[in-house]
Amino acid sequence: MENYNEQEAYYQAKKKVEELKGFYWNVFTYIMVIPFLIFINYMTYWDFKWFWFPMFGWGIGLTFHALSVFYKGKYFGKEWERRKMEEFMNEEKNNSRQYE
Repeated sequence: MENYNEQEAYYQAKKKVEELKGFYWNVFTYIMVIPFLIFINYMTYWDFKWFWFPMFGWGIGLTFHALSVFYKGKYFGKEWERRKMEEFMNEEKNNSRQYE
């Protein structure tokens, strides 16, 4: 049983590292691309500052990505997953009993 717990802990740690890696990659590309878009906007037509649209849009996505990586609260955490699984299993059980 201890081997299973170690495997599960390893899997969870690896999953968390992959999530962090994805988030940091997203931040890095945001930091690199947005100034480039500002530069393109400046060089082409500075009267209309369109760079705000991708900056805010991507920023909102980045915020939700950060929340999903660093804050897995009561809404979508392990406890929520467990409750939903039990709910779906009970629904299946009740549906299968109806037709017996």
